[in-house]
Amino acid sequence: MSYEKVSQAEKIIVGTKQTVRALKSGHAQEVILASDAEPRITKDIKTLAEEKGIPITMVDSMQKLGKACGIDVRATAVAIIR
Repeated sequence: MSYEKVSQAEKIIVGTKQTVRALKSGHAQEVILASDAEPRITKDIKTLAEEKGIPITMVDSMQKLGKACGIDVRATAVAIIR
């Protein structure tokens, strides 16, 4: 379901740095994180999203998340933006 949500979203931002920027600027409406990513990488994104009240959805695979984004590499974090 979450992979479908990513692939059907009108606007997404892929990557940890870009997701953090989207959260800080208030553009993110939802964050999708891969549970097989390094916790030290996803910790800051989780914390920031929780502070901002942005829902976080966990998916099981970085590889599948990247594919849902239309890229040929793994993705740790994706922000669905307004």
